[in-house]
Amino acid sequence: MFEKFEAFMNRFFLPLARKVDNQRHLSAIKAGMVAMTPFTILGSFFAILPALPNMLGEENVVSQFILGNAELFDLPVTLSIGLIGLYSSMAISFNLANYYKLYIPGAVTQAVFAFLFLTIQFTEDGGVSLSNLGAKGLFTSMIASIVTVELYQFCKKRNLTIRMPEGVPDFVSRSFELIPVTLIVGGTFILTRFALLSTVGELPPTILTRFLQPLVGSMDNPWSVLALNFCICTIFFFGIHSSVFSPITRPIMVVFIAENIAAYQAGQPLPHFYTAGASSAFFGFTGCGISIGCVIACMLSKSQRYRQIGRVSLFPALFGINEPILFGAPIILNPVMFIPHVFGGAIIGTLPMFLMHWGLVDKPIFDPPYVGVFLEGFLTNGDWRSIVANVIQLVLTVALYWPFFKVMEKQELEAEQRVQAEHEIFTESDADILDELGLDF
Repeated sequence: MFEKFEAFMNRFFLPLARKVDNQRHLSAIKAGMVAMTPFTILGSFFAILPALPNMLGEENVVSQFILGNAELFDLPVTLSIGLIGLYSSMAISFNLANYYKLYIPGAVTQAVFAFLFLTIQFTEDGGVSLSNLGAKGLFTSMIASIVTVELYQFCKKRNLTIRMPEGVPDFVSRSFELIPVTLIVGGTFILTRFALLSTVGELPPTILTRFLQPLVGSMDNPWSVLALNFCICTIFFFGIHSSVFSPITRPIMVVFIAENIAAYQAGQPLPHFYTAGASSAFFGFTGCGISIGCVIACMLSKSQRYRQIGRVSLFPALFGINEPILFGAPIILNPVMFIPHVFGGAIIGTLPMFLMHWGLVDKPIFDPPYVGVFLEGFLTNGDWRSIVANVIQLVLTVALYWPFFKVMEKQELEAEQRVQAEHEIFTESDADILDELGLDF
């Protein structure tokens, strides 16, 4: 039965996953979203600082400095999370232009130009609103960046450019090359903006938010996240990295952490639990599949090989790197480990998110850099109950992996005994004969 399922995955799903992972537009989006990580960390960090006076009291130097410079501490949040749609248009267009070997500065500036055409709004006093340049404009930035770079590539392939004579400096030649591209890109997005405002009276960020609401909103349901995590554990079990889901999940995570930070600043309840920090700290607790249970079982094993694997795998697992145990035990493609890795990894990994959804653990406001187990979960929300949730995960995963590991251990011990027997010079009957002859070896 397992062999048939493995053959099905290798025949149908593996090629599909590779195509998705290598698709140029999805790869550009995935790389662009990863490039936003420093901005989410910076924005999260400075969003937390204004809460320190409430924690430390206002009658101290640190609190007084924070309260006296509130605008200064709000600015990094506004310029990071508040403009993340703008930055993502740069990052996505950079990666796609690099794939096509286009002039990257030209492609990036064109993409930003297009994004601003679709998002800029003016206030009643003639100022510029930034509301569409943050998380609300994230999906618009993806579309604008991809369309812009594709238009640039189309112009280059059709020679819709201005060629300068030889001897003209390269930067001058490339600037003139972009003139027709700029006219085409500008014309396309000017007409798009005009058409949308004339027909529906809204700009793309509002339209796309409404259109994508079912998809984005579904990730506020822990059962949907459990189903997604089950899929991730399944493909990981067959050696396919979970990054194939990143083009879909990463933008949602960025939107959610930005909205959580905005709600936290406004003193409102946090709306989301599904963020990159929470996923890494809980679903990725010691690595996909929560494989620390297998590591601990290996360390306590009677088998010398498994004890060695456990010792080697422990430290990396504490920092979410579980390849040593995945390929050392092994867990990957091991039928015995399918249930604890896939079902256990998905259920135990999603459990803290259920607790967040039910209000038993605070929702995240920070996407910390990876700092190791327990501490990472605490940093996502500053709630000590996150550490308790990780401890519960640890206990459950050891209990789940243990009986399945014992099956593997029994097989390994039998194999070790056979190898040891093959290397013995004398059998038991030979030893008896030597005893009868009075010989001692």
